[in-house]
Amino acid sequence: MNIRIKICINTQTPLVQFTDRIPRVSGSGVAPPEIDLSTLVEGVDYQFSTGGLTRMVFPLVKRMLSDGTLEDAHWVSLNPSGPETVKVGGITLHNIVLEKERLAGYGKTKETIWGAVHGIDAGNRQTQDVFWSDDFSEFEYYNRVSAELMTWLDSKQDFDLFYIHDFQQLPAGRLLNTLKPKIFRWHIPFDESMIPGQWKNLLTDYFNNYDMVIVSSTKYLTSLKSFGYEGRVRKIYPFVDPNEYSQPSKSEVQETSKKLGISEGDRVILSVARMDPMKGQDRAIRALSLISLKYPGLKLVLVGNGSFSGSGRGLGLSKSAVWRTNLENVAKDSGVEDRVIFAGHLNQKELDAMYERCDFTVLPSVKEGFGLVVVESWLHSKAALVTDEAGVAELIEDGKNGMLVDPDDTKSLSFKMATLLDDRDLLLQMGEKGHATSKQCSMEEGLIAERRAIGELLQ
Repeated sequence: MNIRIKICINTQTPLVQFTDRIPRVSGSGVAPPEIDLSTLVEGVDYQFSTGGLTRMVFPLVKRMLSDGTLEDAHWVSLNPSGPETVKVGGITLHNIVLEKERLAGYGKTKETIWGAVHGIDAGNRQTQDVFWSDDFSEFEYYNRVSAELMTWLDSKQDFDLFYIHDFQQLPAGRLLNTLKPKIFRWHIPFDESMIPGQWKNLLTDYFNNYDMVIVSSTKYLTSLKSFGYEGRVRKIYPFVDPNEYSQPSKSEVQETSKKLGISEGDRVILSVARMDPMKGQDRAIRALSLISLKYPGLKLVLVGNGSFSGSGRGLGLSKSAVWRTNLENVAKDSGVEDRVIFAGHLNQKELDAMYERCDFTVLPSVKEGFGLVVVESWLHSKAALVTDEAGVAELIEDGKNGMLVDPDDTKSLSFKMATLLDDRDLLLQMGEKGHATSKQCSMEEGLIAERRAIGELLQ
C-alpha cells in the first residue's frame, strides 16, 4: 500500500481521561479552543486509559503516521468529562458527551451485552429481551451520535477509511451513512453458542454493515463466520511495542517492592487486570490459600483498578469497587489477607519493576478476549499461567512456553502454581520460550497485518 490515507477511528473508551483541572465541554454550542496534550502534565491534568487502546491502537496509529502510511488521523470516543477536541501528536481526539440519564441506559445495555457474551445471564429473559428495552434506545442513540459526528468530520476531512472498535460501537457501522470502507475490530470473546438466539438477526445485520471484521483468535474467526457474517474476516493477534517496556534497575525494583510491602525474601505471583469478576482474581486468591502453608513468604500482587466504565469520570458504574470489596472478603475468608496485595494502578516503570520482581504471572480470567498481559509477561521473560478461556491460549504450548488451566478448577490452579514455584529451571525455560513467542504479538507483526488488511479494502 503506497498511498497515504486519512482515517477515522471510533472507540467507546477515550484514549485520554482528564482530571477536574481541565474544563469539561460546556454544551454552549460555542466550540472551545483545541487543547494540545503536550501543554498538559500527565498524572496531574490527565492520564492515558489503561488497556488495549493505549497498548495497541495508539502506538499503531502513531507508527502509521510516522512512516507515512497515514496522512491524518481523527479519533472519536465517549468522554463525558473531556474537552471537545484534543491534539495528541498528529492525532485529533473528538470527545462525545451524553447526558447522565442517557449514559445510565447506555451503560445498562452495554453491560448486559458484555455479560451475555461472557456467559453471564445469557438465558435470563431480561437479557434476551435487552434489544427491545427502553435502555437499548439510549445505546442506539449513543451510536447514532457517534456516527453523526464521524459523518460530519468526513465532510470536512474526506476520510479514506473508518476503523471502529469493540462491541459497544457495533451499531455505528449501520448508522454511518457512507460507502467508504469500514473495518470493525471485535476485542472480546466471540462464541456464537453464548449469544442468545433472539439476538442473532440484529447482530448479524450490524456485522454485515462492515466490509471487514478483525478478531483475535482462530476460534473467534470460525464462530463469526458460522454466525452469519458475510464479509471478510481476518485474524490479527493483538500486539504491543516492545520498545514501550523498559528493563528496570535494581533500585527501581526495590523501590516499587518497598512501596507495595514486598520483602526481599518473598516470592511473588503477579496478576495484572482491571477489577472485574470476569478477570477471575478470586480464583487466584483461593488457589493461593491452598498452598500458603507450604510457601510462607508467597505473595499474590493484584495490579489494576476499574475500567473506563467504572470510573467516576467515565460511565460511573460501580462494579470495580464492588468486585474489589468482594476480593478483599475472599482473601480474609481464605485466611490469606496478609498475602494478597492490592496494588491498584501502577505507572509503567512500576509495572515493569513488578514484572521483573515476580516469579511468574497468572491470568485466571473466566473469559478473556485475548490477554495482552501475557505478552507483557513474556517480554520480561516471565512464565505465564493462563486460563484456557483466553484468546492468547492458542499461542501456548502447555508446559513449554506457559501453562494452561481451567479457570473453574481451583485445585489444578494451585497445583500448577506450586509446580512453577518448585522448579526454577522450568520457570526460566518457560520465560525464554515465552519471550520467543511474544514476537508473534509484536508491533512489527501487527503493523504488517494491519497494513495488509487496510490495503485489501483500498485496492
